[in-house]
Amino acid sequence: MSRIGKIPVAIPSGVKAAIAGSVVSIEGPGGKLQTTVGEGVSVLQEGANLLVSVSETSDRRVAKRYKANYGSARALINNMVLGVTKGWKRALELNGVGYTATVKGQFLMITAGFSHEVKLPIPKEVKVVVNKNAIDMQSADKETLGTFAASIRKVRKPEPYLGKGIKYAEEVIRRKAGKTAKK
Repeated sequence: MSRIGKIPVAIPSGVKAAIAGSVVSIEGPGGKLQTTVGEGVSVLQEGANLLVSVSETSDRRVAKRYKANYGSARALINNMVLGVTKGWKRALELNGVGYTATVKGQFLMITAGFSHEVKLPIPKEVKVVVNKNAIDMQSADKETLGTFAASIRKVRKPEPYLGKGIKYAEEVIRRKAGKTAKK
């Protein structure tokens, strides 16, 4: 059984939670988010807390699937509460000669050593700011933010010999030594 699932999710003041069947909606100063919890999982609101519980069943295979959904549902709800209160941030760095990024309308234009600019549509929930060789992003939805950051990094993954590419700000690239000439 998940230890994370047992912990109640605290709802701070200014945040509203609504439960309709298997759909949980969280609304706060950062926006409104909703998710559908997996089968066999139920969510109850007790005061300023949300409690996640798992249904009991005699079938072992079904019980295993229910328990897998249990901890995930609690983590998703907690991420939504944190997203509408504080928000989520992600930063990427562009390393390489001529590697640039610009925001044009609802698109992020990246020049990363190709013969053309790469044009990525920015999700409406994500705010993007480009500063020289850094791309700073902010959103209330952690999943959308992470998926968009991964799609940007995928344009030109960092390579270990010269360190060129697009990497997360906190990511450390292990560098490899190149070939050495014969003596």
